[in-house]
Amino acid sequence: MFSASSFRAAYDEALGQEPRVEAVELPTPYGVTRVNAWGPAGGTPLVLLPGGGATSAVWGACVAAGLGRDHRAYAVDLVGEPGLSVPAPGRAVRTVGDLVGWLDAVLDGLCPNGPVVLGGHSYGAWIAAHYAARRPARLGRLVLLDPTRVFAGLRPGYVLRAVPMLARPTPQRIRSFLAWETRGAALDPAWLRLQDESVGFPAVRPVTGPRPDLAGLGVPVQVLFAGRARCHDAERAARAAREVLPGARVAVLPGVSHHALPLTAAGEIVRRLTGAV
Repeated sequence: MFSASSFRAAYDEALGQEPRVEAVELPTPYGVTRVNAWGPAGGTPLVLLPGGGATSAVWGACVAAGLGRDHRAYAVDLVGEPGLSVPAPGRAVRTVGDLVGWLDAVLDGLCPNGPVVLGGHSYGAWIAAHYAARRPARLGRLVLLDPTRVFAGLRPGYVLRAVPMLARPTPQRIRSFLAWETRGAALDPAWLRLQDESVGFPAVRPVTGPRPDLAGLGVPVQVLFAGRARCHDAERAARAAREVLPGARVAVLPGVSHHALPLTAAGEIVRRLTGAV
């Protein structure tokens, strides 16, 4: 049974490892969005979207690796997903257009006066890619970390393995799935506890839809695929990304799985997000 107090304690513990965090509560047409911010107020804004169910706390390793040193990093809790964002009654995010409108409001509240670097992992990368396709003028750069359903579909074996966890989640099923996908990689214990406490969170069904149309996108793009991802073939996905976005900087990170990002390889991810590579 879901416990709001236990979830909040786990959330605070996961964030508490990086004490410089500043909490921001942003009103949007779809509810109040929780954003956790790090770094100097005048730094280049980086807006970061987590994967499904991961919460903004998943970016803590990147912050510890220096993400907020010269940039202003904003890690967002997706509305309707586990986190501290509070959906508006009767106004659920149901379409890609809703997601774009919600993110419009988030960017209006965080950095209305200039382009931002928008980054996302997994489902968050899918959202970021759709936003870039519809609002390219608002972005200075787009960074996609092992994006799902952007350049390649999901492997059937991955979907079948995930079905029991999605249909009837338990802490044991979540940890078993993560151990399988990451091939036993050591993940942050505080983040794993937060995943345990997310079971039963009153989330809404994630938005689904077609792949974003990124052909001819006039925004600098960096795409980093996880070489050991089980959700898709990283090399094939990378080739597809290069075909769709010939000018993009596309790379495959060896030895890392999909769900280990961005908890691991934080230094490499920070370099991508900050434009150091």
